[in-house]
Amino acid sequence: MHVSFALFADAANISQEGKLNILGVFDAVQVGQLPAVHPRAYLVVRLKGGAPDVGRHTVSLRWVNPSGVELWSSDGELDVEGVPPMAAEMDLPLIAAIDLPLDESGPYTMRIALDEAPHAEVGLVVRAAPPQFVARPGGMIS
Repeated sequence: MHVSFALFADAANISQEGKLNILGVFDAVQVGQLPAVHPRAYLVVRLKGGAPDVGRHTVSLRWVNPSGVELWSSDGELDVEGVPPMAAEMDLPLIAAIDLPLDESGPYTMRIALDEAPHAEVGLVVRAAPPQFVARPGGMIS
């Protein structure tokens, strides 16, 4: 099994026809202040697999800040039932709605592992808004 792509988006779903819909792909955010939480980001991972991948697999997600500190993690299981008839491989979309904790500016990484082996990383650059200057009586700015 391999990761075809992985990204962050504002929304994602799978249609009744089985199509993966993704809206608002992003790789950077700006926040007013830190620490903060980016609410309801969607991590979208498109896995591709074949007959040898049938069975149960573990999926691990690790959210790491620019200093290398793990801020969040999740582990789950994926049951792969089989390749559809007349298909060479199968699509296994994974959509996770996540609130992303942010504690400093810089490049964050979502590490994706399958069966404990690293398979992909998704980057997100976090920028803090510059401080706002407020005019004080007498024209002073702070």
